[in-house]
This record gives sequence, C-alpha cells and structure tokens, in this order.
Amino acid sequence: MNKLPLRARLATSVGGAASKVSRLAGRGDGSVIGGVIGLRLEPDLLAMLAQDRQVVLVTGTNGKTTTTRLITAALAPLGQEIASNAFGANMEAGMASALGQQPDATLAVLECDEKYIPSVLKTTRARVLVLLNLSRDQMDRAAEIWLLARRWHEALAQAPDCHVVANADDPLIAWAAGEHARVTWVAAGQRWHDDSWCCPRCGSHLHRDDGDWKCGECGFSRPPIRWALDGDDVVDPAGRVRPLDLSLPGRANRSNAVVALAVAEVFGVDEVHALRGMRDVRSVAGRYTTVERRGVSIRLLLAKNPAGWLEALDVLRPPPEPVMLAVNAQTPDGKDTSWLWDVDYRRLRGRRVFVGGERRTDLAVRLEADGVGFELVSTIDEVVGRVGSGPLEVLANYTAFQQIRTALGRAS
Repeated sequence: MNKLPLRARLATSVGGAASKVSRLAGRGDGSVIGGVIGLRLEPDLLAMLAQDRQVVLVTGTNGKTTTTRLITAALAPLGQEIASNAFGANMEAGMASALGQQPDATLAVLECDEKYIPSVLKTTRARVLVLLNLSRDQMDRAAEIWLLARRWHEALAQAPDCHVVANADDPLIAWAAGEHARVTWVAAGQRWHDDSWCCPRCGSHLHRDDGDWKCGECGFSRPPIRWALDGDDVVDPAGRVRPLDLSLPGRANRSNAVVALAVAEVFGVDEVHALRGMRDVRSVAGRYTTVERRGVSIRLLLAKNPAGWLEALDVLRPPPEPVMLAVNAQTPDGKDTSWLWDVDYRRLRGRRVFVGGERRTDLAVRLEADGVGFELVSTIDEVVGRVGSGPLEVLANYTAFQQIRTALGRAS
C-alpha cells in the first residue's frame, strides 16, 4: 500500500471506509461501493493496485465465481496472501475494491465480466487468463458472443506474456485463444451446444464426435489437450488419473476444478496439494449452501441462463423432493426472459414445484407448456410453510437468488 501514490492511497482509504459503512448499514457486503468511490477519486486505481501483483483473471458465461474460489483454494499451498473478489463483484469497481481491501496480497484471483476482459487484461497485465465458456446471456446488455470472442482474440494479441488456460471443448473459446503463444488446453466439457454449431473461423457446420469437434470446410479443430475431466476423475499431463472427490456437486464443478488444477500447474503447485484445498470448498457465495428453516432443509442453487440451468437441473436430488424456482428480470439478470424457452423443464415432472420471483408468471407459462404442475408463491417462507418439513431445493437466477439469501439471513 505504501508504494502507491498518495492520491491512490487516499482513494483506497476512502473507498474502504465506504465499504465498511455499507456493510454496517446492511446494504450488502460492500464489495462494489468502495471501488466505485475509489475509481472516481483516482481513475487509474485498478492499474495501480494491480501493479507488482501476479494476477489471474477468470471469465466465461458460467462458472466464474466458483472457478475463482477453487483457484484461490488450489493456490493456497503457496503460502501467500491472495486477494479475490469472492462474492462475484466482477466489474472494475469490484476488482479495485478486492485489491484495495488486501493491499499486502502478492497474488490476486479475480473474476471478470466477459465484456470487460480486453480493458482489464490490459490494465492489470494479468499473468494468467482463464477462459471457461461462451453462451448467450443477458443479451439486452451484453455483446453477441461471437463478437465477445473476437474482442478476446484481439486483446490476447496485445498480451503476449499472458498465460491462457482455456476450455478446448468450446469452439468459440478455442478460436479466441487459438493463435496465442502460451495456452494450456483443458478438456473441461461443453454440454450446451446450441451456441456453437458453426465454425467460428469460417462459419461452416461443425462436426462433433464423442466430445471432439472439427470443421469439415476449413479444418479448424479441437486443440490437443493437457488436462482432462473424465467422469469423476482428472487426467493430468502425465496421464495419471486421480479422483476429484469434491464437496461441491455436479459435473460443472468438476469441470471448474480441472481448470483450477491447470492454473495451479502454472504456479508450480502440485495437484495433490491443490486438490486438498479444493476439496474443502463446500459453498461459493451462498451457492450449494444448506439452510435450516422451521424444519425444512433448504439447499440453494444458482442458474442464470439456459446453459447454467441445464447443469443446475442435473444437480437436483431426484423426485419427489420439492423444488422452488425463482426468476427475476432486473438489470443484473437481463430484462428479457425469452431464454426460459430454451430450457427443458420436463425433467421436473413428478415432483412438487413452487414458482416465485418477480417474473413467476413468465416461468409458469413455460412450465405449463412442458406439462409441469406448479404452485405460485411470493416468498421463500411461504414455500417453507407449504412444505412443512424435509428437504427443499431452491433454484434461482441472480437477483432472485440474492433476495432469497437475504430472506434466509445471507446464507454463506
């Protein structure tokens, strides 16, 4: 902190005070407001705070927050303090706030919104950039995903020293990073194919075969991989197979964990030690947390777009366990709910389904089209009262998830 210019130190100090006041006032975790104020006082604050740190940037449509948390755990054996925006505040203000709160951290693992990667990559001079996946999300505010991939491609051309860890199974990711000199390719999987039927290089149809893909026209194909997810196991660069044994559920989190191991390798952390830390991660900013409420055991799951809902629905415990679905359409969610029609809700047949959130009517119409019975509700406590006892799964998009967390006492 003392190495910072006086103006930057002042901006960080004032921003930190604002974050503390925000938390004390119950206005959230303070992970954004401090950065907003700090950047107004010193527009170059993020660059100044990132200077002399080794920065890892994590981006993609789905899995950013969880992967950021897993990488932080994987790097713990280095014994260094690590700054991270652990609650998902992934724009410039959130990143500045995270770095300002941990001025002595020599490492930083930062989740970054897809749209801001070109500017933040340049500003932070990141040592590692993690590219997870690209699919449609919040189309009323975000760029079309092929345009995002092109911007990443151009940004990486200006960052030759950055080491990229990228998902080889996503053709858009492979194209964005494919010409970069330093890439670790990970077979992290891609179950959602609806946004990647065409070759990002020439536009022709992609041919898929058991996870592999190739363009029949220009020959663009899946890059050779170094790390791979194989069911419940990870296959390392030497071909050794190890069980992941994560506390976090689902295939998507096993995929995130393999990416985290590839990042750990860049920093020289042995996979055995990296896995030990990752296995202790049981919840991420409220995701996967279980909360007891008047005799009902509530598990919280987050999904924000069709690809995310596909993975989240797979994590649900089998019928007849009841489930609450909640959807909002505020600015952080995207105001267009037409994406609901891309999700297959038929798998919810045979269980009791509660529908809440500000756009519950939109979701109810979608469920009716898939022949899924439902009950409209206004609050999580109303659902608890109807269920009475036993387990309850709650699956919600971003702001609906935060509202439910707040109602339950900010489940960790």
